[in-house]
Amino acid sequence: MTALVLDTSAFIMGFNPSKTAEAYSVEAVEVELSEGTMPQLRFRMFREKGELTVRAPSLRAQTIVDDASSRAGESGYLSKADREVLALAVDLKLDGREPIIVSDDYAIQNLADHLQIEHGSLANFGIVHRFRWIMYCPACYRRYQPPEKKCRICGTELRRKVLSKASASRC
Repeated sequence: MTALVLDTSAFIMGFNPSKTAEAYSVEAVEVELSEGTMPQLRFRMFREKGELTVRAPSLRAQTIVDDASSRAGESGYLSKADREVLALAVDLKLDGREPIIVSDDYAIQNLADHLQIEHGSLANFGIVHRFRWIMYCPACYRRYQPPEKKCRICGTELRRKVLSKASASRC
């Protein structure tokens, strides 16, 4: 059964969870939504009407997301809500459901692709390539894993670049 996992951007863009698929999100998404705004009111209304299930991800799924994030070079570029949305999708997949993450966030889409979880966007075309990122020093060219910010040798601010790319799956 298909299960939609809604990120903050889904509520900002006015996404309406349909009754044809289960819709899920996490508390951290509500926290990211500005107090008293339509997106936050939409989140609360759908939860109260029973059209949105708010569920915390398991520790196991969070570990899977953290490991994948490190391997993909996305550590430090995902918010708490982003990581929890991805982890909830992992939990749903492990439960035998077919999760689809609804998000316009490229970092979420990239990591979802690494985790082989379907994703869809509302306001943009979504990612075309799945990236693995690396941090490097523009002065001495040493490489570091994200979320490192400064070169340990010369102290220069690190930059992020694509280490490898592959075609992304499309929902």
